[in-house]
Amino acid sequence: MSQRSDLRRRRAALEGEWSRAVSLVKSTGSAPGGRDALRDEVAESWARSLVSVDPDRDSAPVTDGGAVQHRWSDSLLRRPVDSLSDELRSVAHDAGFVAAVTDESGTIMWTCAGQDMRRRAERVNFAPGGHWNEQAMGTNALSLALRTDRPSTVFSAEHLVAALHGWVCYCAPIHGPDGSVLGVLDLSTTWDRSHPLAMSTVRGLASAIEARLRADLPPPPREDAPQVRLSCMGEQKAEREGVLLALRPRQLEILTLLALEPDGFTSERLRDALYGDRPVTASTFKAEISHLRRALGGGIAARRYALTAPVSCDAVDVLRALERGDTDTALRLYRGPLLPRSGAPGIEEWRTHLEVAVREAVLASARPEHALRYGERAPYDAEVHEHALRLIGPGDARRAIAAGRLTTALR
Repeated sequence: MSQRSDLRRRRAALEGEWSRAVSLVKSTGSAPGGRDALRDEVAESWARSLVSVDPDRDSAPVTDGGAVQHRWSDSLLRRPVDSLSDELRSVAHDAGFVAAVTDESGTIMWTCAGQDMRRRAERVNFAPGGHWNEQAMGTNALSLALRTDRPSTVFSAEHLVAALHGWVCYCAPIHGPDGSVLGVLDLSTTWDRSHPLAMSTVRGLASAIEARLRADLPPPPREDAPQVRLSCMGEQKAEREGVLLALRPRQLEILTLLALEPDGFTSERLRDALYGDRPVTASTFKAEISHLRRALGGGIAARRYALTAPVSCDAVDVLRALERGDTDTALRLYRGPLLPRSGAPGIEEWRTHLEVAVREAVLASARPEHALRYGERAPYDAEVHEHALRLIGPGDARRAIAAGRLTTALR
């Protein structure tokens, strides 16, 4: 009874602070300062939120459920959450909580709860598709955890939106193996069930999800695996131990993207990089991956598409040379545009990136041979030919080459 009385007194004090803050903003437009009953981080969040979020709104804005389901199927969090689903459901059902997982933007991707708590949650769109970041729903535990990258609790009238004053929420951010925040794990229930052990529970579950994410990382490339050599600058072919691999253009595009982005792709992002807005069936996409995997003798992770066997790539070598300031090597390897016949959106982006990077290195170089060599492949780039002329001395016979190219480019 004592704990319930303490919670009731705390709730009443917070309701008073909330009423004062909302009235102040409505009458003067000024954000409130904190008082004894109000934690600083909550007062600061109210100040940020009240300028854009109506405290009287009754529910969170939502995204189409089909789109959320598709994103969740490709999310890095799905497998570890599925593996812990029995434990999460046990906590939710036995203790009267709603368990939820969001993405990095604060959109709920997954929930579980008993029937009563599910109904309560759905009334405020605390369900897949609901947006719970600070811009959408003001002060709440999910938005604070995302903003501060720390576990957060929000009790009763600490929530900015009045429809949430009957709730208490406990959240912990979920980090990927690289340290980035992938989303938030939340346990929420009614205010009168508030308990300090809930925070340690949510932190432990978030840590378990992070451990499973680390376990799901693709294995490092095997040093003893047969080396694949990918040539994609001005040409498109792949060889293994000197033998040409029978790869279709789409498979060469996939291999090039995986070589350029060693951290890998989700299924959705790789499909977008290959096909853009064109409708392509999942079976067609997976067939291309399967053919490439067979040609490589494995070498591609299944959970997140990434290379697990060594692949040397001339485009990657060009980028590494530029990072070292080795323009000589970059120009020697840059035999033309990346996969010049490809129209895949991801390849086009990388093609532009490489072209710009090499060109800028040439224009920054004080060596005329760099501008002359690049000028062979860029006959209509007047700026490069002008740069060559500025660097070549008056008595140098190479001036004639640069001058002739410049005349052609200016016609």
